[in-house]
Amino acid sequence: MKLLVTGGAGYVGSVVSALLLEAGHEVTVLDVLSAGHRDAVPSGAAFVEGGVHDAARVLDPSFDAVLHFAGKSLVGESVQDPGPYWHTNVGGTLALLEAMREHGVDRLVFSSTAATYGDPPTDAPLRESDPTSPTNPYGAGKLAVDHMLTGWAGAHGLGAVSLRYFNVAGAHAGLGERHDPETHLIPNLLKVAAGQSSHASVHGTDHPTCDGTAVRDYLHVRDLAEAHVRALERTEPGTHRIYNLGSGGGSTVRQVLAAVRRVTGHPVPAVDGPRRAGDPSVLVAANDRAREELHWQPSRDLDTIVADAWAFVRGRSGKQAAP
Repeated sequence: MKLLVTGGAGYVGSVVSALLLEAGHEVTVLDVLSAGHRDAVPSGAAFVEGGVHDAARVLDPSFDAVLHFAGKSLVGESVQDPGPYWHTNVGGTLALLEAMREHGVDRLVFSSTAATYGDPPTDAPLRESDPTSPTNPYGAGKLAVDHMLTGWAGAHGLGAVSLRYFNVAGAHAGLGERHDPETHLIPNLLKVAAGQSSHASVHGTDHPTCDGTAVRDYLHVRDLAEAHVRALERTEPGTHRIYNLGSGGGSTVRQVLAAVRRVTGHPVPAVDGPRRAGDPSVLVAANDRAREELHWQPSRDLDTIVADAWAFVRGRSGKQAAP
C-alpha cells in the first residue's frame, strides 16, 4: 500500500514507518520537524517537510491510507497554553480529514492516548468502554478527534482505528526517544545512568501500591508499532474502532528504577519527593479487545524495554562524541 505517515520523524511515527517499510509498503513521511528529527525518517521513506495542515498538498488519490501521529503532546504545556494544542491536534486533524475526503483516501490509523480517560475512579485496568473525562487540553483534544472520527465514519464512510497509548518506551532499529524537554520516566532515569543528570526524582511515595510509588503500564515501542500495522489491516469502511495498547499489567516507579539499575549496572541515585497534582496511583490498560480483534500481543518485558532504550542512549552518546 501507499501510505502517508504524519509525524513520521517523531519517536513512535519513525518506528512505525520503519516497520511499514519492512512489510513492503510505500511510505511518505510528513513532518514539520518541530519535535521530530530528520535523521529519524527511515531510509526508503519519502520525506516532505510540513505540518499536518499541509496534508492537502501531499495527498492524492494514489494513497491508500494515512497513519496520523503528528501533534503536540506535553500535558503541562497544554494546560499553560492550550491554543496550539487545539489548533494542531484538532484543527490539523480536521484539515487532514478534509484532504483525505477530497482525494478519496478512506483509511486512517490515529495515535490517541490514555489521557482521554482522565483520572480513573478505580485501580482496575482501563477498558475502552470506561468513561472518558480528560483533565487537560491534550487529552480533551485527542478525545475530540475520536468523536470526529466516529462522525466522519458515519457520514463519509471513513474506516478509522484509534489506538490509545499508555506508557511507551524502548527503541528499535536505532530509533528511540529524543524529546526536549524529556518528561518520560525511563529516558530520564537513563540520563542519570549515562551521567547526563545527577539524580532521578520520585514523585510520590505514599500511593496505595506495593511500595508507595505510582504504577504505570509500560509497552515496548516495537510492540506498539506492530499493533499499528495490524490496525491498518483492521480498518473497515464506515467504522471507527478504538483499542487500548498496553501490557495489561504495570510496574511501580521503584520497580522501573530497579530495572534500570539492573540493566545498566549504574546506581542511579533517586530523590523522593511529593506527589504531582492529579497523578493517579495506578494507570494500567486492559488490552483484551486488541488481543481478540487485532490478534496482537505484546512480547517484550520491562528489562527488554530498558535494555533497548539504554542501547539507543549509548549509541547516541557515541555519535555525539565522534569527531
